[in-house]
Amino acid sequence: MFDLDLWREIFQSINKNRTRSLLSGFTVAFAILLFTILFGIANGLQNTFKEAFGTDANNSIVIFPGKTTKAYKGLQVGRQIQFTNEDRTFILDEFGDKVQYITSKVNKSVNASYKGEKNTYEVRGVYPEYMFIENNKVKVGRYINQNDIQNRAKVVVIGRVVDDYLFFKEDAIGKYINLSGIQYKVVGVFTDDEGDNEESVIYMPISTTQFVYGNNDFVDLMHLTYNPEMNSDQALNFGTQLTKKLKERFSVAKSDQRAIRVHNMAQGTKAVDQMTMGLTVIILVIGFGTLIAGVVGISNIMIFIVKERTKEIGIRKALGASPKSIVSIILIEAILITAIAGYVGLLMGMGVLELVGPSLEEYFIKDPSVSSSLVIGATITLILAGAIAGYLPAKKASQIKPIVALRND
Repeated sequence: MFDLDLWREIFQSINKNRTRSLLSGFTVAFAILLFTILFGIANGLQNTFKEAFGTDANNSIVIFPGKTTKAYKGLQVGRQIQFTNEDRTFILDEFGDKVQYITSKVNKSVNASYKGEKNTYEVRGVYPEYMFIENNKVKVGRYINQNDIQNRAKVVVIGRVVDDYLFFKEDAIGKYINLSGIQYKVVGVFTDDEGDNEESVIYMPISTTQFVYGNNDFVDLMHLTYNPEMNSDQALNFGTQLTKKLKERFSVAKSDQRAIRVHNMAQGTKAVDQMTMGLTVIILVIGFGTLIAGVVGISNIMIFIVKERTKEIGIRKALGASPKSIVSIILIEAILITAIAGYVGLLMGMGVLELVGPSLEEYFIKDPSVSSSLVIGATITLILAGAIAGYLPAKKASQIKPIVALRND
């Protein structure tokens, strides 16, 4: 139902009252511009916080063995705590429903060589679950699996940097590399978003590492992720219970902080969540304050516009225009101006973020951006506010008698 005459009248009205139209549009565009920039900066700060955690699972707990600093139950000070494979089983038995993934880990440094190319790399003996804890991504081939663990298979998964250095453009899958005198078959190549350091690592089954480099079941540390459904407080409580149980298992004094060290990411996650929440509240208050100012501005302008057009409304009624048509032309004009101005404000805001984004990194604001849906929602809010603000006086003005409207000063 497209009324060409109606739209012709609307555009004629806008053209005749350019100052009024520009003022209305500027109010909306400026509000959307500020709204976009504020929320873009907030998202940039949140991106910085997330990057500080890297791409590792943010629900992880790392357990390190150390030396006792206090005598306990007749045991001397300086006793070295040594984890074994049984400790991983112990944790699963005690806290199975609270553990998502868990792996023991053995770290070794080896000299790797292939066809004359040599370099020193870190080898990590792990379980297959480590892939999900470290968030490795298999580029080609496969990761370590349970059969490798059971069979103590001499297989390795190498990082992208290792692959590039030792194999150049040659396909590494199925080839054998020499690690400190022992041949291992390459079954996969992985990538890691944390960059070259994490991609300069070689993974092998932990059972193979233990057998080859010590013929024992010793492990250097344990790494797990807790149930992601747990909130920060529950995760912190889980870490406390885990520490308590391990201290009891190894006869360590409760107040001994160095014998068994538990690094719980929930502590950092909770701090970041609180900071992000505070930041979000501040930005919401400022952003919606800006939006409300825009709503008030466009509402006042619409009331003024209707009052200014009272005589025009009287003439239209005298010529036979219905109250509905009078209200429609005013509302459509308001919605059209607000929608165009809102879109312009959105483009300007996103353009400003795109332009100054790289320079904001030195202020810990990384990749500032805002979702289009959020800004479109804000624009729709302004459109509705303008429509409502214009409807009430327009409705009132459309009901007065033509002679009264024509006498209006």
